[in-house]
Amino acid sequence: MEFPKTHAEKIIRGLNLFPELDVNIAEEDPAFTESKIVEKGLLFPCLGDPTCVQYLGRTAGYYRLPHTKSARMFYFFFQSRNNPSTDPVVVYITGGPGCSTSLALFYENGPFQITDNLSLVWNDFGWDKVSNIIYVDQPTGTGFSYTSDEADIRTDSQGAAVDFYDFMQAFFEAHPQYARNDFYIIGESYAGHYIPAFADRVQRGNNNKEGIPINMKGLAIGSGLTEPEIQYKAYADYALSMKLINQSDYNSLGQLVPRCVQGIKLCGNS
Repeated sequence: MEFPKTHAEKIIRGLNLFPELDVNIAEEDPAFTESKIVEKGLLFPCLGDPTCVQYLGRTAGYYRLPHTKSARMFYFFFQSRNNPSTDPVVVYITGGPGCSTSLALFYENGPFQITDNLSLVWNDFGWDKVSNIIYVDQPTGTGFSYTSDEADIRTDSQGAAVDFYDFMQAFFEAHPQYARNDFYIIGESYAGHYIPAFADRVQRGNNNKEGIPINMKGLAIGSGLTEPEIQYKAYADYALSMKLINQSDYNSLGQLVPRCVQGIKLCGNS
């Protein structure tokens, strides 16, 4: 049984999404030009599974980023299934760069899992059981986050951190009941670059008394890409020690390391 295409298209149109684009650069839309949070609740159909979810009871939305020409940042927000008023606020960041957090939401730690008939069931191990969790598509051009101007595409962690901090300020302004909750930034893979920059921006904002204080308690990075020049060279050593490759494979990989390191340096300097 297929997911109703007309329903999916209605959701996409309602949220002003552009899923057919690899990098979301769209024609300017006059909707919500102010820098504020715009949210909507979502409805998903049940397709024959009695345990499926029909109404998410949570929100998805956009934020018009103020330090850009026309960028909109997309996010999902799920209240804790435990105690929203006291449970921490967690922002989850995926890697790539350019990987949508929808992947983590539906296939990793989100509130729901997708069944064989494309309906949704509760994830018994979803992080929303103990936290209020936000999934952010960032930087601009990732997932459902989009812009009408290529100048808004961020190419460094510092620029992405500016947009992240602006978004969090707007989020807590729209949801002041969570502003004093403990706050964590958590992610994986290339988030090993993003998260330290984001945490630093939050801390500087707190120290300089910019906007709403964010009660940051910690950060966590899983399988993080932090220093590729060191990490990539270690992959062959690890694979050999785990008997995933033989000595001949190891020697062949070793010959590629100098070119790999040079490419990393060129990428980092461009």
